[in-house]
Amino acid sequence: MTIRIGIYGYGNLGRGIESAIRQNPDMTLAAVFTRRDPSTLKISTPNVPVCHVSQAEDYADKIDVMVLCGGSATDLPEQTPALAKTFCVIDSFDTHAKIPAHFANVDAVCKQAGTVGIISAGWYPGMFSLNRLYAGVILPEGEDYTFWGKGVSQGHSDAIRRIAGVLDAKQYTIPVQEALDAVRSGAAPELTARQKHTRECFVVAAEGADKARIEQEIKQMPNYFADYDTTVHFISAEELKRDHGGIPHGGFVIRSGKTGMDKQNNHVIEYSLKLDSNPEFTASVIVAFARAVHRLHSEGQSGCKTVFDIPPAYLSPKSGEELRATLL
Repeated sequence: MTIRIGIYGYGNLGRGIESAIRQNPDMTLAAVFTRRDPSTLKISTPNVPVCHVSQAEDYADKIDVMVLCGGSATDLPEQTPALAKTFCVIDSFDTHAKIPAHFANVDAVCKQAGTVGIISAGWYPGMFSLNRLYAGVILPEGEDYTFWGKGVSQGHSDAIRRIAGVLDAKQYTIPVQEALDAVRSGAAPELTARQKHTRECFVVAAEGADKARIEQEIKQMPNYFADYDTTVHFISAEELKRDHGGIPHGGFVIRSGKTGMDKQNNHVIEYSLKLDSNPEFTASVIVAFARAVHRLHSEGQSGCKTVFDIPPAYLSPKSGEELRATLL
């Protein structure tokens, strides 16, 4: 059976979802929904309707899973539970402190509507979260370490762009190699935020702007840069477009632990990602979990799930027999 996917929001993530669907023969793109004027939106898949978000409910019988591609700050807390009244849904909500509340809201709606939702699917949260779970249950006596980058932090880049006199900016989060080496050695060090990561900023300033002031505002910005060693480079718009046009990211989840009656043996589990495109990789994770949404709903289940609740086999288009023969 072909799984009919709807895309709700067509930015970087929405375009990534469209691309990922093409790599999954058991899926098809049914419709794209946008807050913009649909006539101005050009997608890459022919013969697929592009509609205003107000028309979403008209597609209740034409979409198996609606993929929500909005932002976590204001979009998803409202959109995911609202659409779960009509569709099975999946999102990549990543405001970690608010995940329990978001889960509860979506779960209540899904159970009442008889739909299935998955929230917070991606690589962080998502794949990193799964690997922390696996590593923690295997090595209960141990410590978790998460490193991000080298990669573009879209939130930090946006924070710089909001400073007066800044026209554009990209910010890279970079793991400190010495900290990585210490963790990989099994030494289980205690590390501060400053010891784990540095931040590097590439800024396009307006003509005549006070660059010294901009640099100080960046370095002293609470919750973003104040707790890190930060380097600021002022470059031209042409250099930013030429050298920093992509959205790469990645990182490492490492658990260092001990086993044995006397805890005499050290072990290190490491999961790492190196991504040319953060949104395209995130989209690829979401599409795999969208398959699980459809399978759960086909079995008669309802309610909200996270990556922790999904059997790995439900992510694959292969049957259980094929998986046992080829991957086990």
